Amino acid sequence: MAKRSSACWPSGSPRSYDMSRRLAAPLVVLVVVACAAQGPQEDAPRERRLAMIEEQIVARGVKDPRVLEAMRVVPRERFVPPEQAARAYADSALSIGEGQTISQPYIVAYMSEVLEVAPEHTVLEIGTGSGYQAAILAELAREVYTIEILPALAARAAETLRALGYTRVHVRAGDGYAGWPEEAPFDRIMVTAAPEEIPQPLLDQLAIGGRLVTPVGAQRETQWITIVDKTEQGLVERRTIPVQFVPFTRRSR
Repeated sequence: MAKRSSACWPSGSPRSYDMSRRLAAPLVVLVVVACAAQGPQEDAPRERRLAMIEEQIVARGVKDPRVLEAMRVVPRERFVPPEQAARAYADSALSIGEGQTISQPYIVAYMSEVLEVAPEHTVLEIGTGSGYQAAILAELAREVYTIEILPALAARAAETLRALGYTRVHVRAGDGYAGWPEEAPFDRIMVTAAPEEIPQPLLDQLAIGGRLVTPVGAQRETQWITIVDKTEQGLVERRTIPVQFVPFTRRSR
């Protein structure tokens, strides 16, 4: 509140407003009204965000306190087109253009929780989209590398992340199938589009002791969130919940 007050009131000493009683009083009234008008507008997205967390995420069983805090601080409305901003916290996926979507908030939280990201981890994300999931991961990890096959989306996501101060998120426009070999191995890998089979290069770039989380399955069929743990003895894979994601696409050759 103190920060908002200092932004609303004019700067300068009280002497600079000692013009006359007649002029000073209306000026103060106008400024106070302007400040009061800004408050609810600024608070509304946060109120919707907090309601989303309780009603859509906590209520469905997500408990990791670090994930919940990340969802509280990342402004989802900044990652959707302006015409979708009023629906940013709806319990659904939303179009972000280019035939792509931003995932339902619960799915973002669920995948972030089962990925089990620690503060010292380096994470690779395939499918940057709007950049929202990358921002959530940046709140959890040391470094995030994210790849988007559509250049327009990659550029938009990079600009949004930069504007919000996420300097530890590195965005690349390219084919995510090949991963990011020069930065491998990764402690965690998340894929936010559905391949029919998990790309071998991503499994190769996963560190021993690492975890990969991805939807797997064909379009118009049931897809499953799949968790792969890489151990000294090999890969351990399990399926969890049914989902529906856009397809994992590759560049034409």
